[in-house]
Amino acid sequence: MKLPHRVIVPIASFLVVIGAAGSAAAIGDGGTKGGSDGKGNLNASASATHSQIQITYKKGGGGGKKGNLGSIDPNWKPPACWYEPVFTPEGLKKFVDSTDGQGDVGIHESWFGKGLWTDHYQDGKPENNMDDQWSSASGYENYNIGKGGYFWRSVAPDVHDSDSWQCGQIMFWQPAGQVPKIPHAPTPKMLAEYAYNQVKVPETKIELKPQGKSTVNLPTWIWLDKGTFQDVVVRAELPNTGLWAETTATPVSLHLDPGTDDAETYPASGTCDFNQDKSIGTPYKKGDADQTPPCGISYLHATDGTPYQLKASITWKISWKGSGNSGGTMPDGTFETTQDMNVQEIQAINR
Repeated sequence: MKLPHRVIVPIASFLVVIGAAGSAAAIGDGGTKGGSDGKGNLNASASATHSQIQITYKKGGGGGKKGNLGSIDPNWKPPACWYEPVFTPEGLKKFVDSTDGQGDVGIHESWFGKGLWTDHYQDGKPENNMDDQWSSASGYENYNIGKGGYFWRSVAPDVHDSDSWQCGQIMFWQPAGQVPKIPHAPTPKMLAEYAYNQVKVPETKIELKPQGKSTVNLPTWIWLDKGTFQDVVVRAELPNTGLWAETTATPVSLHLDPGTDDAETYPASGTCDFNQDKSIGTPYKKGDADQTPPCGISYLHATDGTPYQLKASITWKISWKGSGNSGGTMPDGTFETTQDMNVQEIQAINR
């Protein structure tokens, strides 16, 4: 069931939350390209799907065809939502003045009306529209200009993910240098999980002998030269929080799936471990045709015009470290590629 988008509408001195089919304009501050002006203010193109987390490839970010890792744990998923600082007091005022105060105040909430952020009077007493049951904030006087801190809101890469509704708190104020102590507040581990989802590894291009066409009952040698696969290190940092994490993916093994049950793998498990120099197997050399390769396949039946689909997948061990001397491990990741394998019968020569 699709959940409705909530809209916050200031009426007099209180808020009303209702369902709505559309959404407000994207929140922002007219900052630089990339969604932020570098001071904690999003630009006008940044919606609630936009995060200010900065991603840097510390190692393994070179060229060539790459792909995202898939976790071997089917239950693992990157964070669905979290909170992060999006506005300085001056940035929020600039945004409200330039847009008349319309934008996303959270993942599934929007506000309409400049009055949401300005002081109002009722019965001769000042009130603020954010002082109600929907917000944990204590009140904002003139956007809290002059106070050191940031306005925070919720962010979700996919607002259609039902788990994103777990971050339902409306934009709130947090003093500078403090991370809110609430569920789904950012942590080094959360940033490490976010970085895990950004890891890109090279496609699994294996060396074969013979190449492209094997022969029934004769082993096909498979290997990877050293240096083909190296560690990949991705750093995620959330500005204005002091939080960071680096996620490292280390290649540990190659798994072979011949694409048919009529085949034998070497070793029998089909898993070839990396050598100490980060190579796999042993390159084929002249005279090895009748030898058993340390990593390879023997096909038992020839193809009939339709090649077997040889699948080769690298398993990557995932570890991380982060701010505050934090660190740990996450489920291994894999990346698989498929290539055609034609298998021919042994050709006998009649004399």
